[in-house]
Amino acid sequence: MRPEHTSTGAIRPIARQPRSRVARLLYGLAGGLALLLGVLGIFLPGLPTTPFVLLAAACFAKASPRVHRWMLQHRLLGPVLRNWERHRSLTRGTKYVAVGTMMLTISFSVWAFSDRPWVQAALLLLGGIGALVVLRIPTRADVKTPRRQLK
Repeated sequence: MRPEHTSTGAIRPIARQPRSRVARLLYGLAGGLALLLGVLGIFLPGLPTTPFVLLAAACFAKASPRVHRWMLQHRLLGPVLRNWERHRSLTRGTKYVAVGTMMLTISFSVWAFSDRPWVQAALLLLGGIGALVVLRIPTRADVKTPRRQLK
């Protein structure tokens, strides 16, 4: 799915909708499940939020343009989704925050399961995979606002 930028800077997604009603239903179910997991990720340490929200947006772009548009215009989800659709990359600062937050929550979870070494190992493995996924996403330069020059 490639976004199309309009003259106002808004993004209009260009996604080929499946012709099959069953395929749209399956995309809708996958999108709903991904969005639910993303919302749960806000409250559960170790469960990521952003990848599930991005997956939900991609599924809804195929299943329901109306829900996809709602997600793009949402007060909290919209900026992240629009930024991702525009650039398909993360800033270095965003990567640092994401990996740092993962390390913090995984560390807390490992400490909480100190009596179960197999759970600790699984948490560390999954945390490492999550960090690698984030670090492999293309990096773009941070956009800084120019300072006014004094004359």
